[in-house]
Amino acid sequence: MRDAVAVAHRADGSPARLLVVEDESVLVDLLTDALRFVGYQVESVTTAAGALREVAQRPPDLVILDVNLPDLDGFEVCRRLRADGNQVPVIFLTARQDRADLRAGFAEGGDDYLTKPFALEELALRVHAVLRRSPAMRRGGDRTVHSGPLRIDLDGPGVRVGDAEVALSPTEYSVLRYLAVHQGEVLTKQQLLRHVWQYEFGGDTSIVETYISYLRRKLGPDGASLIRTVRGFGYTLRED
Repeated sequence: MRDAVAVAHRADGSPARLLVVEDESVLVDLLTDALRFVGYQVESVTTAAGALREVAQRPPDLVILDVNLPDLDGFEVCRRLRADGNQVPVIFLTARQDRADLRAGFAEGGDDYLTKPFALEELALRVHAVLRRSPAMRRGGDRTVHSGPLRIDLDGPGVRVGDAEVALSPTEYSVLRYLAVHQGEVLTKQQLLRHVWQYEFGGDTSIVETYISYLRRKLGPDGASLIRTVRGFGYTLRED
């Protein structure tokens, strides 16, 4: 698996640090051993309280978060992180099969979702895909795209509307960045799905609609008006 899976690194060249939140001891060992073998730094905790404490004290680059924890469920953990302004990427793990759970996970700010059982190599690939679009993994730069009052730093994570800085999650930033790179072009939901999430989600484009809604809400009236819906086709970023 090590040769087949790339490892995301920080700007200083060190491997990304992952936090595994899982209460099944056997699975904790499997996940931490596999991800360390690939090349990541990995820590683990077994409770929601431990996860919130660890994220506050030693911020990881990504959290692998079980939904079914003994004290709080993983969705509530993610909701609390986002409510505190923490945009650390989150991949949910769950044994639940209901697609409503998937929608709930993304509604609370999750970046990806894996249903048990899963292949360890698939998890490592998902980790790399999420980290690749995380602003924290990008090197600094001064490339920016302007659209009206909206300014997007293509080397992340700076996004501003007028004089106000806007805090986006890694996935929200990746959606906006892709629209910015193709400013003026109309992008289909399928294009956004393939580029941002790297796979088809079973062809379910509702996740794109969900994140466009998140972006519009966070960008406020001035910024939201720049993301135009082209009915029956997709979205575009433009002033007029």
